[in-house]
Amino acid sequence: MRTEVGTFARLKELRQTLLEPSVKEHYGTIFKLMGDGFLVEFGSVVDAVACAAALQSGLAERNRAVAENERILLRVGVNLGDVIVEGEDRYGEGVNIAARLEQLADPGGICVSQPVITSLATSCRLSSRLSANTR
Repeated sequence: MRTEVGTFARLKELRQTLLEPSVKEHYGTIFKLMGDGFLVEFGSVVDAVACAAALQSGLAERNRAVAENERILLRVGVNLGDVIVEGEDRYGEGVNIAARLEQLADPGGICVSQPVITSLATSCRLSSRLSANTR
């Protein structure tokens, strides 16, 4: 049976053992925790998407060993946009769109904005050209 105390304990463990290490590995910063939600900032959209994929993959792996009614499924929204920094918080369209994308994602999924897709495509083309020129 799922309880608030049990869910909180699983979320806390997940944050400490999967979320925080993955964010650190991908050069991100968690700037807001809100119950079962969190906001993370990255300097690179490639790092943001790689972290989201690693997080969802790690969570899916963990969920295989957990009863279906005890599983935690996250939705991830990734946006590329300007933000306003005020103290430890972030505001603006960049954050607002990411929050809306999160709501559109399937449980266990990732939803990205068109600017993210465009940036990733550009990064991949540039990476391919650099690799081809260095051989």
